[in-house]
Amino acid sequence: MDTPQPPRVLLVEDDRQLGPLLAELLGDDFDVSLAADGREGLQLALAREWDVLVVDRGLPSLDGVSLVKSFRAKGLMTPILVLTALGSVPDKVEGLDAGANDYLVKPFDVEELAARLRALTRTSAAAAAPEPRLLPIGAWDLDPAARVLTSPYGHRVELSAAESALLGRLAADPGRVHSRAELLESVFDAGDTPGVVDTYVHYLRKKTQKTVIRTVHGVGYQLGGLE
Repeated sequence: MDTPQPPRVLLVEDDRQLGPLLAELLGDDFDVSLAADGREGLQLALAREWDVLVVDRGLPSLDGVSLVKSFRAKGLMTPILVLTALGSVPDKVEGLDAGANDYLVKPFDVEELAARLRALTRTSAAAAAPEPRLLPIGAWDLDPAARVLTSPYGHRVELSAAESALLGRLAADPGRVHSRAELLESVFDAGDTPGVVDTYVHYLRKKTQKTVIRTVHGVGYQLGGLE
C-alpha cells in the first residue's frame, strides 16, 4: 500500500531563524520548502504544484501583499495563509482582499498554524474540479494545470510555467488582441520589460508552430491555432 504524500507547503519567510524553525516543526506533517524573499517565492510558486502557500507579510524585494496579488494575477489558485505582526482589522482586510485565504498574527502557536494548514488543504481538495479545464488551441488542447499541449493524435508538448501562463491568457479570450503591456502585467514578474513578452512568444512558436500566436502589428498578440 502506497504511503500518502504529505501536503506540499511553500513557506516564504525572510527571518533566518523563524523560517528554518517553522520548516522543521511542520516537517512531520508537511513537505515544506523555504523561500527567503518575495521574488524567490514567486519563482518557486510557479515552478511546481503546491498544496498551501504560507507568506510572511514583511518580505524584502516583494512584500507579502504584493506577492499574494501576483499569485492571483497569474492564475495561481493555491490556498494562501499570510503570517504577519500586523494584526489590526484593516491590515487583515487588506491581506484577505489581496487574495489570501487565511491570516495568522505573530506570535502564534505552531499547532494552530498546522491546524489552519490542514483546514486549507481539506478545503482546497473539496473545491478542486474533478477534471482539469482544457483550452482549445486550434485542433490542440492546452491543459494549464499540467502545462501540456496535446495534439488530436496524442502528441504532447511540455511548457514552462511562463509559456503556459502566456498561452492560457490568450486562449481564455481568443478573439481579443492583447497588448504587450497587458500581457506583461498579467503573466510576468514585476520589473520585467515588455521585451519578455516577445521572447516567450518566440519560445512558444519554436516549440509548436508559428501560427500558435498571431502578431497584430502596432497592437499586440492574439491567439492563433495549431494543426
